[in-house]
Amino acid sequence: MLQIRHVSKSFSGVRALKDVSIDFAPGEVHAIVGENGAGKSTLIKIICGIYTPDTGEVLLDGKRIFLHTYRDALDRKINLVSQEIQIIPKSTVAENIMLDKLDRYLTRGRIDWKRIHQDAARYAEMVELTVSVEQTAADLSTAQKQLIMIARALSSDARVLILDEPTAALTCHEADNLLNLLRVIKDRGITVLFVSHKIEEVLAIADRISVLRDGSLIGTHPITGLTKAEIVQMMIGRETRTLDLGRLAVDAGHTVLEVRNIRQSGRFHDISFVLHRGEILGFYGLVGAGRTELAQILIGEARKDSGEVLINGKPAYIHSMADSLFKYRMGYVSENRKEKGLILSASIKTNIAITVWDRLRDRLGSIKLDAETAVARKFMQQLEIRAIDPEQTVGSLSGGNQQKVSIAKWLAAQCDILIIDEPTIGIDIGAKEYIHQLIWNLANHEGKSIILISSDMPEIINLARRILVFRDFRIVGEIRNNGENGVPVRGYDEVSQDIGHYLA
Repeated sequence: MLQIRHVSKSFSGVRALKDVSIDFAPGEVHAIVGENGAGKSTLIKIICGIYTPDTGEVLLDGKRIFLHTYRDALDRKINLVSQEIQIIPKSTVAENIMLDKLDRYLTRGRIDWKRIHQDAARYAEMVELTVSVEQTAADLSTAQKQLIMIARALSSDARVLILDEPTAALTCHEADNLLNLLRVIKDRGITVLFVSHKIEEVLAIADRISVLRDGSLIGTHPITGLTKAEIVQMMIGRETRTLDLGRLAVDAGHTVLEVRNIRQSGRFHDISFVLHRGEILGFYGLVGAGRTELAQILIGEARKDSGEVLINGKPAYIHSMADSLFKYRMGYVSENRKEKGLILSASIKTNIAITVWDRLRDRLGSIKLDAETAVARKFMQQLEIRAIDPEQTVGSLSGGNQQKVSIAKWLAAQCDILIIDEPTIGIDIGAKEYIHQLIWNLANHEGKSIILISSDMPEIINLARRILVFRDFRIVGEIRNNGENGVPVRGYDEVSQDIGHYLA
């Protein structure tokens, strides 16, 4: 039904796609995989009319089509769920879900809001978005906003549905629900282009897979018979490494952060926990369970009604992120790097060095540009950020490289306590290995204390040796797995069963 023929695209002399040809059949889930910067986003933006190819063509039902805008794609019933959050914060959940279909609800010049709310609630239920469709979207979590976008796409009558990292911010349960929905969708004859870094999901849902590397198509194959190792090798040109991290060198006698009886009206009630020096403490739970909301209280972005926070045994008075960073050396890597973690229009240099500008000023108060560049180059090299130079704008980087810049900013600040929220959203498997090893080394070798918030169960089990399970803004369980007293670190299946028990 949909065909890409000999498509190439360059940006400022850098080739993003090189002579790519792919056929997409009706009623199939076709996975598109590759490392960050492999060309996946460029390809789907060409299919959606956001980019125009330099050479090549797009065909629909055997006829060449010319897509100059996203509206051109929508008119041909090609719909995209972007990995970038695209909602109207001040509008309701219902309005965001039915945004492009409001004209269908006009009767004698008036909108039938009752029917809009009923239909929106039906699609919200499909994706298990458990909030009122009449509330505004501004205060929802990133994952809940992602579910709104998926619900909006499901409510359309698309012939081609493109999902770009749709489960990046979702827990295993929510992702499984989405995959089940995709099976229903493809049975209706809809073509689904599924872009994901999660190979397990690709193996579970895809009929065929196309692998991109450095802008070139490595191959298109039926998913039957392929293994994860074979797919990864096509993606990165080598075999992936399995990290056997073992026991973490936690200084249990040194409590760096203690939270006592935190309360917040309508949300938290008597939340208490401790974080030790050199520890990776996991926060796990379903979307809306309260993990990110608690982090926002800790860094001063949200207010608590009562309770106290102690850092190194002394009461901490944190009223802003500036207090968190400059008074208590506690940083926060946001789950929403595009809205809160980065200045997309600014350079890599500015984004990395912004947390240390006070240390880079001369006697007149001006920032020493050479020192700023040196800081940026150091962390670009350390985190293997793929870019032309430190002056390149962050908005022009791939999602994975943007995430590396977001982490680099807080590493430059030399934080002792680091809250990392969804560190590998939208990051390919090769970069994911690197980020995991980096987090482990920060704790194990540098003595940093880390709170790791993740919806990726393998990630949380692989890295965190103590996991707090959240449900309904409460800590409902604690799982210890650091191999103390000669007991070996337990396997994934055993720990995941413990987590599942607390969430049941």
